[in-house]
Amino acid sequence: MKTFALNIQNLKCHGCANTITNQLSKLKGVSNVEVHNDTEEVMFSAEQPEQELVVKQKLAQLGYPAIDDPNSLSQKAKSFVSCAVGRMSKS
Repeated sequence: MKTFALNIQNLKCHGCANTITNQLSKLKGVSNVEVHNDTEEVMFSAEQPEQELVVKQKLAQLGYPAIDDPNSLSQKAKSFVSCAVGRMSKS
């Protein structure tokens, strides 16, 4: 297991963090997901190094692209939806 840390965009609140934690925890081989709103960082453990790319892709799908990736209007809109879902779901 290796631990990774990614700085992401559009992270606003505990709703965002909730969605990210729930969705990344569903990925095979990914565990120990932690979201730090204050530093806009997502930390996780992965069985294979290639899983970092899978996590980055999933985050982008949810509207939270990595800090060095493009942040389009559609990405921002997706993050608002993911945030709302996270606020409504129980962790």
